[in-house]
Amino acid sequence: MRLEEKDIVCVGFADWDAELWTNQQHLMSRLAARNRVLFVESLGLRRPQLAGRDVRRIARRLRRALRGPRPADGLHVLSPLVVPAHGRPGLRALNARLLRAQVRRAVQRLGLTRPVLWSYVPQAEALLDVLDPSAVVYHCVDDIAAQKGVAGAAFRAAEARFAARADLVLASAPALAARMRTLSDRVLEAPNVADTALFAEALAPGPEDSAITALPQPRIVFTGAVVGTKLDLELLAAVARRRPDWAFALVGPVGAGDPGTDVSALHGLPNVHLLGPRPYAGLPAVLRAADAALIPYAVNDLTRSVFPMKVYEYLAAGLPVVATPLPALAGVDAITTASDANAMAGALARALDEDSPARRQARSEAARGHSWDARLEQISRALAA
Repeated sequence: MRLEEKDIVCVGFADWDAELWTNQQHLMSRLAARNRVLFVESLGLRRPQLAGRDVRRIARRLRRALRGPRPADGLHVLSPLVVPAHGRPGLRALNARLLRAQVRRAVQRLGLTRPVLWSYVPQAEALLDVLDPSAVVYHCVDDIAAQKGVAGAAFRAAEARFAARADLVLASAPALAARMRTLSDRVLEAPNVADTALFAEALAPGPEDSAITALPQPRIVFTGAVVGTKLDLELLAAVARRRPDWAFALVGPVGAGDPGTDVSALHGLPNVHLLGPRPYAGLPAVLRAADAALIPYAVNDLTRSVFPMKVYEYLAAGLPVVATPLPALAGVDAITTASDANAMAGALARALDEDSPARRQARSEAARGHSWDARLEQISRALAA
């Protein structure tokens, strides 16, 4: 099956206009150039917290749900009205009915017929009868059942059913692929990739992010969500204390997806700078001003199944990269791993000393093949087979 001139209904795990785009937005925005795509936003799998971010999101969802599908970035987006609780059978059944009714209306309104059902969450099983899909893709990019606030047992049961029904299961990390292969014999391991052409622009002269250039060198940069569920904030603080002459810049929203994130470990450290989010197109300017990049993830039940999207963004920009030893990074030779503060500070020091324009160019060229376009071609071939 070629992914051209198709109707696609994608069920995501986040809102389309989330502060940070992930796999789902990058792939669907590209597919929308040659297909008609309806993107169904998050079904509220994580129990909401009475925090400002979650309250605002609920209010926005209520407003948008009344409007039906809306155009955005070349596709249409549906904000479904569901109960943000999936642990109880009664609520799961109610949410399935609500989802079916709203997607049915949207599909009829847009004139979509026998679409490809491409889902990042297994709760899309409720749409199988409604859509009569021409193909079913389950795209597993995180161990969502391990996330705080998710009804894990119910999620796992739905995942087993949906993966068995899927024509193709995509898994973004070795641990996910291994688990999916217990549920399906049609699994393709497909790690997260990057807009490598965009990030390679960081190698050429151009604008630099002013907040980064205001910091003293060397500048160690992290881009992405600053969240306690994934980042080892204590480790980052310990590295910063060991090297007070280095500037550590964290570029991204604090608490996105984890409103309870506590960044107090970083407070009082004059060389750690929380700079807030940047538009995606502005990230090359951030990395152009950086001396090295960091992936200080905690190693836990959630991150053991994570392949960070920033891996190939950093490498396409040519930067030396130091990360904690995430299992998914074991085969990425360009990444140096370190498990404690002393080792990480030492690895960063060596990376800074050994870096050169030639090494940066080599990293970027090696990353070139890990692009979204290349990944879509691989997925298209797998569906055709």
